[in-house]
This record gives sequence, C-alpha cells and structure tokens, in this order.
Amino acid sequence: MSIPPTGAAAAGSEPDGDIAALARGGRTNFFGFLLRLAARIPFLFIAGRLYGAEELGRFASALVVVELIALICSLGEKRGLAQRLSEDDKHPANLVFDGMLLALLFSSLAAVFLWFVPAPMFPSGEYSDLDKLLVLAIPAYALTEIVLAAQAYKYDIATTVRARAVVEPWTISLMAGALYFVIPGAGLSLAYIASIFAGLATALWPFFKSYGRPTAWRPQPGKLARQTWRALPLATADAVEWGTRRIDILILGFFAAPSAVGIYYVAQQVASLPQKLKTSFEPILGPVITKNLKIRNYEAIAKQVCQVGFWIVAAQAGIALALGIPGEAVMGLVGPAFVGGTGALAFLLAAEVVAATAVVSEAALVYVARVRNLWISLATIAFQAALTYAAMLLVEHYGYPEPFKAAGAAIALMIALGTASLVKAKLLSRILGHRVNNWRWALVYAAAPAVAVGFAVTYLPEWAELAFGVPAILLAYGLVIWRKGFGPEDRVLFKSHASDVDKSVTLDRPPK
Repeated sequence: MSIPPTGAAAAGSEPDGDIAALARGGRTNFFGFLLRLAARIPFLFIAGRLYGAEELGRFASALVVVELIALICSLGEKRGLAQRLSEDDKHPANLVFDGMLLALLFSSLAAVFLWFVPAPMFPSGEYSDLDKLLVLAIPAYALTEIVLAAQAYKYDIATTVRARAVVEPWTISLMAGALYFVIPGAGLSLAYIASIFAGLATALWPFFKSYGRPTAWRPQPGKLARQTWRALPLATADAVEWGTRRIDILILGFFAAPSAVGIYYVAQQVASLPQKLKTSFEPILGPVITKNLKIRNYEAIAKQVCQVGFWIVAAQAGIALALGIPGEAVMGLVGPAFVGGTGALAFLLAAEVVAATAVVSEAALVYVARVRNLWISLATIAFQAALTYAAMLLVEHYGYPEPFKAAGAAIALMIALGTASLVKAKLLSRILGHRVNNWRWALVYAAAPAVAVGFAVTYLPEWAELAFGVPAILLAYGLVIWRKGFGPEDRVLFKSHASDVDKSVTLDRPPK
C-alpha cells in the first residue's frame, strides 16, 4: 500500500533525536562489527587451512539452503515485528510468541523435509548423517531472528551484538578447530549447529527479562493464518534480499567443482564484512521509520534514509579499498589455494558498496510499498540469476579456468545490486515526495589517496601488506572523508553520547 507524500514535517517530531538514536544504535552495533571481524578471520583460517576448499565448498552449499529456509520461516519478523508491536495494544510478549509459534511450526516442517530429502543441501551428493543434522539449525536460526527483532524494538542492540558478533562467530571458530581432531568429516556442520544454538540461548535470556512470559496467551488459528498471509510479502522480500548474496553460490554449486565453491565462499565471507555494517543500523532504523510513519513525517524518513545510507556507503567504501587492494594477501591468509579468488573478492566488495542505497531504501519501502518492493526484489534476483548463468556459460565456452567462474558470479551480483539501488531509491523518493540519494563527491576525493597508498603497499611482502598496508589505506581514506565528507550531523555517529544533539532524546521506547 502506498502512502501519499506530504510536504511538511508533522508537528512534534524529533528528527535530530531520531538521528541521534540511529547514531547510538549504529555505534553500538559497529562495535559488534569489529568483534565479528575479529572472530571471522580465525574461522576462515581454520576452515581453509584444516578442512580445505573442497570440504568448505560442500559446507557452503548446505548453508545456503539452511539459512534461506530459516529466514523464510521467520516470516519477515526481523522488520515486521516492529510494526505489529507499534500498532497492536495486545500484551507485547503475546505478539512475539505468536510470531515464534509460527516460525517454530514452519521451520520444524522444513527441517523434517530436508532430513528425508537432503539433495537440495548437498547438490554434489556427498554427505553423512552427521552433516544432515544441519537441519536442526533451521528452527533455532528462525527463533533467534524473532527474539533479536523484539529486543531491537526496545532499542536493545547490545543483545544482537552479543549473539551475532561474539557468541556465534567465536563458537563456530573454536568448535571447528576442536572438532577437526575428533570428527573431521562433519566438523564444520556440527560447529555451525553449536554456534546457532549458543546464539539463541544468548538472545533468549535478555528477551525474557524484557518481555516476561505471555499473559493469557492462547494460539488463535484464524489470527495466525491472517498474520502469515500479511507477512508473506515481507518474508519473501527478506528472503530475496538475502538470496541475492547466496544464489551465486547455489549456481556455482551446479557449474563448478566444490573446491571452486569453497574459494568463492571465502571471498564472499571477506566481502560480506562491509555488508554487516548494514546490520549496525537495521535494528534501530525500523522502529524509527515506523514512528515517523505513524505521524506521517515523510520528510524525516527521507532524511534518515539518506543519512544512514551515507554512513554505510562511506564505511563500506573504505573497508572495500582496504581489503580489495591487497586482495591477494587477504585471500592467501586463508591458504595458497584461495589466492585464485582475488578477482571475485574485488567485485564482491564493489557490489556491497553499490548495494547500500537499495538496502536503506528497502528499510522504508517494506512499510510504504511492500508489494512493489517485493516485485523489484524478485526482478533483481531473477536478473542476477540470469547474469550468473550467462557468465558460467561464457567461461565454459571460452575454456577459462575455474576462478573466472567465481569472478563472473561476482560481476553479476554487482550489476544486479547496482540496478536495484537505482530503482528502489527512485520509487521511495516518489512515494515520500523527497529526494533519496546517498551519493557525495567526497567519496571520490577520499578514495583517490587511499588507492595511491594501496598501490604503494602492494610492493611490500604479504605480511606487511596486511599488518601495515590495510591500516594505512584506512587512515588515508578516513582523514579525507572526515574533513571533506562529514558534516555536523554525520559526526554525531562518533560522539560518545548521542544526546549531544538532542538531550531530550532517550533510547527507551515511551509507553503507549
């Protein structure tokens, strides 16, 4: 449903307070991004050096199916729960439990199906009964999504940081290392299961402290059916948005050897580190947008989307340069066999930068034009699939080696996400009646010295490229973007207290 635009901001709104809230939530979760970065590297090192590219490729193919189905079974509650909680006067815990019950039901059915029909998870046909236990992660993953969304509604971002950035990545890293010496054939699968359940336990503890137990709660089949129907567009949009980062692995699984899939998976994991910056703002952006939608303050929404979009693009561009220029050294850290994925890494990093506009635009579109947003998302993933398929055929036709297949998949992703960014930003701008554009020329000014420094550090030994080159690139980029690109509102992100902008704002949700 579209909302007609309005020219004036509604009275009583607090745009500066909203920006301050976004900044504080982003800062909290950005710390989580740094923790996730510190934990991701040990896992990639352990998986690459101990298990090898082929085993990692089989694990990656299974993970695509498991996480996609879990996300669908969460029924879009990652973003839809905030709207339900703001509109319904029912006891909050009851509303959350309705979503959890539906997620548990659908995810359990999906897990049972995949246990008896495991072919979608393992297209190569190589798996064991222990590998099939990955289906146990589907219900746990779906429930974790809902619980974290409930905490985000209360502006509790710290729980997301603990679960996603500390407990899950460190659990999978430590368990993968330990299980290699016990069950090397299924170590990655069992480590992943352990990490998902550890993350769920970490999220449930503060959830029950915040919401308590439901009051006089009884499942109502009719209401649950209506809730499921209403959630389908949002759930599909979530799955499609996630799928654009995974369908390339799925297609590669059919065209390339498992070792090539494993190499691409490592490149994707490194490239997805900047993409995680989006999650630094996503939990807080949803509640802020729904609050302004309620008072029809569309100008504030456009301002918030542009502000957060620039923060994400600026950070992603710097990290992309720091990881992409010394790409051979970064991929070589995982193992010599993975250096062939350097080209794919470069295009994947570029894809995350151009995707930022689509990501922040969709954060508002899911509330004001969810059906049209869904169609755009479906068209995007179909376009990406067609481009990836065409790239595979071209590489095979000309007889190029396997790394070219990985690079082709990355190029397809970059083109598809760039197109989606343009279309979604244009649609949101027309609905809100205000311009939506994250681009600033300061990004080019900051990239120029970073590229020069990066080119120089490539002459250093690989260990020096990583130890000194990456920080030097980030420093060169950061100095220029700070001086030329960041204004007073942008610098709120780096203040120790968001209340410096508006001392009246708090991150506690006011009572209804």
